Amino acid sequence: MNSIYKIIEIIGSSEKSWEEAAKKAVETAAKSLKEVRVAEVKELDMRVEKGKVVEYRAKLRISFKYMPE
Repeated sequence: MNSIYKIIEIIGSSEKSWEEAAKKAVETAAKSLKEVRVAEVKELDMRVEKGKVVEYRAKLRISFKYMPE
């Protein structure tokens, strides 16, 4: 049987690292999406306040199995 996958973009954030930001984003999305297959990091950035990094952000594309209703 053929499968169809949908792709969405999400952004995760962390005060510690880009890796943690990406991990939290995938794990949170996986709670509401069925059969998450691939997560691709597309962009990394950080929020800076008063010359200090206060937040790491990771933008990801996630693919998951499409299940029509």
